[in-house]
Amino acid sequence: MLEVFNNRFMSIAQQMGYSLQNTAYSVNIKERLDFSCAIFDQKGNLIANAPHIPVHLGSMEESIKAVIGNRKGRMNEKDAYMLNSPYAGGTHLPDITVVSPVFCGCDEVQFYVASRGHHADIGGISPGSMPPKSRSIFEEGILIDDIKLMDRGHFRESEVTELLTSGEHPVRNHHQNIADLRAQVAANEKGIQQLEQMVEKYSLPTVMAYMQHVQDNAEEAVRKVIEVLHDGEFTYKLDDDSQIHASIRIDKNERSATIDLTGTSPQQDNNFNAPASVCKAAVLYVFRTLVKDNIPLNAGCLKPLNIIIPQGCLLNPSHPAAVAAGNVETSQYIVDTLYGALGIMAASQGTMNNFTFGNQEFQYYETICGGSGAGDGFNGTDAVQTHMTNSRMTDPEVLELRFPVLLEEYSIRKGSGGKGEYCGGNGVFRKVRFLEEMKAAIISSHRKYPPFGSNGGSEAECGKNMVVRKDGRVQELEPTAEVDMEEGDVFVIETPGGGGFGKRE
Repeated sequence: MLEVFNNRFMSIAQQMGYSLQNTAYSVNIKERLDFSCAIFDQKGNLIANAPHIPVHLGSMEESIKAVIGNRKGRMNEKDAYMLNSPYAGGTHLPDITVVSPVFCGCDEVQFYVASRGHHADIGGISPGSMPPKSRSIFEEGILIDDIKLMDRGHFRESEVTELLTSGEHPVRNHHQNIADLRAQVAANEKGIQQLEQMVEKYSLPTVMAYMQHVQDNAEEAVRKVIEVLHDGEFTYKLDDDSQIHASIRIDKNERSATIDLTGTSPQQDNNFNAPASVCKAAVLYVFRTLVKDNIPLNAGCLKPLNIIIPQGCLLNPSHPAAVAAGNVETSQYIVDTLYGALGIMAASQGTMNNFTFGNQEFQYYETICGGSGAGDGFNGTDAVQTHMTNSRMTDPEVLELRFPVLLEEYSIRKGSGGKGEYCGGNGVFRKVRFLEEMKAAIISSHRKYPPFGSNGGSEAECGKNMVVRKDGRVQELEPTAEVDMEEGDVFVIETPGGGGFGKRE
């Protein structure tokens, strides 16, 4: 029965995801699958998710609990709430979470379902809402701190539109936002229907009991993994010379682990600050990947883990710190730092290579794959999304149909992976030619310091960003940069490889 419910809960989240993909408007959600869906218990604890975006899933629980705390149980059937605040379980502003209560015929809320989607634009100083040089959260877009999206089945379009088009840096295409929010509501409705059918078949007490059992099972699975781990610590430097330090202490008696991030740099005057919810998501991801059993990633996985994140550091910034890159870049550094401390595997490409372009008419965002790190007994993989991202690349035909660009090259960057007994995966070349004037931006990492090798394996090649102008001039770009593109210019991104593992004989 435990296995039945494990799969039923995960299946509900997957059905929500299919509904969201099929009804969404933006390329970002419909084609790239930059979204996540999950179900939660009465207290807002994560029960199960579909295998969507890891950085979303580990942090969504905090958003659900923020809504519960704000509403104090005063919710109605067919209500839904939306928020994107990084200080209430959010990741960065483009990621909007829609939360719906599930009553199952009762007077009180019994469960919650939620969908989080990366919107193509949420305002801010750059099209695509991933500004490379933001210094404040307010430069990154519209901050939504829990507002009612659905009121007893009524979609509050005029109120939401007013919010999205307000302020100094409003959204550029609110019709697209509204369409994707409607798709998220539809996904949640699918989850509600599926949960109600489950309750009808098994009874409410049984379903609630197994929601606890699957958490207990996940907790036990993580405790078993902890039994074979060892203490370790690791320091990893970002391209801006800030650092993440992790010390992991294993308590064999309690079968628990303390992950202490003391020694991490203070929050920065850039947007690489990662909200505490993102840091917890990275920790949850790492320990879940160590479990071989096919269990849902849920709140039970966190129970054996004591996470210490000093207030005001890079991984727990204070409002109104900018966080656009923290979710996508710093989260990757956290994961590799933890794997480094545990000595399990070499670093991945360690970046999502966030590429945006657009103007007032259209906006586009993508993350670009690279090499994964090697480990004991396995090579890394070429051209793959690694760790905290799990999105798909837009098909060239769709990209060129929807936007005035030409994809000139998308190929494997041979020799960019680290060498060793087991070799790291290779990064890629991606070259996009612009067919009209617009702004383009890149937020990336490992352009200065390479992804590390492990156990004697060599480090990988760094990535590069550049623009080849139509007259042949080459303009080298910083890891984070925004440029004006003219018709005929080509934006070139070379992504890093993954580190090697073990010495070659």
